Amino acid sequence: MRVIQVLFKKTVAMFAWSAISIACCESLLAQAEAAVPQGVAAGVEKPMRISPRPGNDRNSEGDFIRLNDGRLMLIYTKFVGRSDHAAAELVARYSDDQGKTWTQEDESVIARGDGDANLMSVSLLRLQDGRIALFYIRKYKSPETAKYPFLDTILMQVSEDEAKTWSEPVEVTPADEPAYRVLNNDRVIQLKSGRLVAPVATHYQTGWPGWRNSAQIHCYLSDDLGKTWRSSRSTLESKLLAQEPAVVELKDGRVMMLCRSQDCQLVTYSSDGGETWTELERSNIPQPSPSPATIERIPSTGDLLLVWNNGDDPLAKKKPIGRRPFTAAISSDDGVTWKNVKNIGTDPDGWYCYTAMAFVGEQVVLGHCEFPRLNSFQITRFPVTWLYETAESSK
Repeated sequence: MRVIQVLFKKTVAMFAWSAISIACCESLLAQAEAAVPQGVAAGVEKPMRISPRPGNDRNSEGDFIRLNDGRLMLIYTKFVGRSDHAAAELVARYSDDQGKTWTQEDESVIARGDGDANLMSVSLLRLQDGRIALFYIRKYKSPETAKYPFLDTILMQVSEDEAKTWSEPVEVTPADEPAYRVLNNDRVIQLKSGRLVAPVATHYQTGWPGWRNSAQIHCYLSDDLGKTWRSSRSTLESKLLAQEPAVVELKDGRVMMLCRSQDCQLVTYSSDGGETWTELERSNIPQPSPSPATIERIPSTGDLLLVWNNGDDPLAKKKPIGRRPFTAAISSDDGVTWKNVKNIGTDPDGWYCYTAMAFVGEQVVLGHCEFPRLNSFQITRFPVTWLYETAESSK
């Protein structure tokens, strides 16, 4: 009888603790939903935030594509838990007014299959032949002999009907080289030559003694619109830290790559379409803590737009942790120099990162993590002209 009483009390306590945990979780979710972004620069809009919800603790790492009917489509990763390895699928939302308002219900795009741990890190690309390419990471649990709990493969699917249906997936990464690789969201580009370039950081490969925090950096290339892929001849490493590469084609035909590092972005260049690369070097782009940068060319002006965390706000200087502030800069000389450096957001609780970038009409639309930490997907929007306003011109 005594044993039964003890078990009963433990069971009651367990359910009470579960109820408290659920209540705390719901309270945190409510706080996240109710939190109003702070430190938003004048002229910047915050049209939508997809906050955590019960059974959906994180929303992040997405990308945009402009459909032929004028709508802007967002595909992002909808997680069950908060870990990078938590169960996740790809879902979509839409805007028919250049990112000002958005649909409120998630539309399934790619669901997890048998054996999938999660699907994440979307890149969307309008190919030169008019089709839409979708890239993402498929993670799966490692075999017991591996030294890291998850492996992944990078997949490409193509749509010929404006993202209504998708082809069978093509493996960008080699199936006979199991590894854990990172292809960040909004990263794959197509060069003027037609070549596809996917910049990748390899942190673990079967046979390695363990995880490498400073990754091997290289690119996967395709010259047949994604039917077949091969690795670049160069593989780069850095003693500083090298992670989460991004690429952009320069006006002279070279490709520039930026990599997340300790206190700045690292930079390297390719003169042969991503086949070979110069050594990784420190760039003129500082930041106080490791975080990825996003870089693309502004269609209407031809300048490069860089979005990253440069640490230049009083709180970030005083307490240089987290990924803040949210900073933009433009370059008219293909990254040799940067001007009009200005903060998009300076929320002290901001965690601005994993940014997708789209240019719709005369608007810049960004999709990124913001609050709390990596768990909410935020849409930020402002006119291209905002980037060119100076303190004097805005008076």
